[in-house]
Amino acid sequence: MKKSVIRAGLGALLLSAVSTQALACACGCGVFDIGGFNFGQSGGPMGITVWGRYDYMVQNQNYEGTSKAPASDNTDKKIETSFYSVGGSYMINHDWGVMAMIPFYQRAFTTTYTDPLGNNNVGAFNLFAPGDLKLLGSYSGFIPDHSLGVLFGVKLPTGQWRSPSYSVNGNTYSLANGNPIYDRDTMPGTGSTDLIVGAFKRGFLTADQKLVYFAQATYQFAITNIEGYRAGNELDAAAGLSYDFGAYGPFASVAPLAQVINSWRSGDSGPNSSSNSGYERILLSPGLNLRIGAVNIYADVAIPVYQFVNHAANLSIEGTEGQLVASTLYKAQVSYDF
Repeated sequence: MKKSVIRAGLGALLLSAVSTQALACACGCGVFDIGGFNFGQSGGPMGITVWGRYDYMVQNQNYEGTSKAPASDNTDKKIETSFYSVGGSYMINHDWGVMAMIPFYQRAFTTTYTDPLGNNNVGAFNLFAPGDLKLLGSYSGFIPDHSLGVLFGVKLPTGQWRSPSYSVNGNTYSLANGNPIYDRDTMPGTGSTDLIVGAFKRGFLTADQKLVYFAQATYQFAITNIEGYRAGNELDAAAGLSYDFGAYGPFASVAPLAQVINSWRSGDSGPNSSSNSGYERILLSPGLNLRIGAVNIYADVAIPVYQFVNHAANLSIEGTEGQLVASTLYKAQVSYDF
């Protein structure tokens, strides 16, 4: 690995270290946007990179605080989501870069709904919709090797934030009649404009420049909202090590990595918010980065080792208590450098 790789890595950082609410959901799908630094990039620091990413998780275990809780406490039963994200970055020069990205949700949501007779029923509902667009800039001109930098940008309210209408047994359920299938925190968009700030650091731990450390942190907070609902602020951070084994077979670079990810989000506020929102969790995440010419392939899994979720004090407050969490999160990304 050469020093030019650290400079080129800024483009990869823009692809992997965008923070939080681009993937807003009941338990912080934005964690997919942190960590996983693509150390396999080669070539100069300037140019265009386009990419696509697939993320997947199933939230089916109810949690209250740090403990598993009865499924009967939570009116939501299962949230299975595939995220399809596309984006691109442009390194203007050695110091400055810009990026744009947008996710699309494919979500199967199993939850409890109330029919006109007042009976509670459990049904499964499918949704495919865009999330919120993010525009991000970066600067890494603080030191000569460009290994220290800052991130800044905005999330725009382009994603679907209003629950769609569904017909169930001849009855229509929507926000219009006050009985939405999807709550605000389970929709792809938050309806808000958010600011994003962050920082990153990386460097070599060995003389041969094969063992690399990295650290990232991003913070996102809403500055406008729709109908008074405000998604919680979120802080995500990741730190880890990557080792470049060099060329192997068809790959120009094979680099496994290991990282620790911390994700914190405050509770939502305003109309249609819930006391069953906000969390903190720590995840362990091994990954692998592969390079084939201009193509970079990255994949990882993330496993929570600590989880704390806010929850209602008792069922009588909202008729539901706890949050659904996932046991494993999956990520795969392919990028191409022009």
